[in-house]
Amino acid sequence: MNIANESIDGGKPFDWGRTSLDYAKFRDIYPQLSYDKIINRRLCIAGQKVLDLGTGTGVLPRNLYRYGAEWTGTDISENQIKQARILSKDMKIDYYAVAAEQIRFPDNYFDVITACQCFWYFDHEQLMPNLSRMLKCGGRLLVLYMAWLPYEDRIAGASEKLVLKYNPQWSGAGETIHPIEIPACYLENFERTYHEEYLLKVPFTRESWHGRMKACRGIGASLTDEEISLWEGEHRELLERIAPPQFDVLHYGAIAELRRKSSR
Repeated sequence: MNIANESIDGGKPFDWGRTSLDYAKFRDIYPQLSYDKIINRRLCIAGQKVLDLGTGTGVLPRNLYRYGAEWTGTDISENQIKQARILSKDMKIDYYAVAAEQIRFPDNYFDVITACQCFWYFDHEQLMPNLSRMLKCGGRLLVLYMAWLPYEDRIAGASEKLVLKYNPQWSGAGETIHPIEIPACYLENFERTYHEEYLLKVPFTRESWHGRMKACRGIGASLTDEEISLWEGEHRELLERIAPPQFDVLHYGAIAELRRKSSR
């Protein structure tokens, strides 16, 4: 399903379903530290029902499944949900292909709702009341993010420049460390309880970093097959020149936790 938003990539359409196979293979890269920070907040643990918005290939439910929460994952892309089900075949996780704004579960149903790498894609004026309705009183909305740092990491910076060569409108470039922005409408029904930003060194090989970059919105989800092929040739040659066989890429992680207020 093509998505187009004037505030993202200058309105250039993208479809995560086009890159689902690469996404499944190369984007399950969050270090254990990122999951530890969630568990240490006593979130997504046994006894809790958790809804993961924009679940993609189910990265968050799959990696946190062992902590005992009851998981539901949703995503607008049927291809992403297909991969999530394949990768979760031995886990009891419910997945649904549905836009976040159209999710319908009972009132006061979830203890936690998570949104990882996807929060800016939503229509928040429409979504926020629905999230508040589905969360229990005192329930948590947990927004998560991780990004490479192109100005501080040479390999990330060079790869990013090549993405921009083929997709100049891509707005995912130029990332710096900052708190996750929460739209003002959420303050009507939620209060911010916690945020944190922290550095991460994420290990890659040339092949896995190439796959990670191909599976980004600026390449695999939006370019034509011909453009992707040309980019791949240049990017592989670039990595042969500047990257050792194994290396770390400097990223930062970010958490924003909101609590549903007791009255609306």
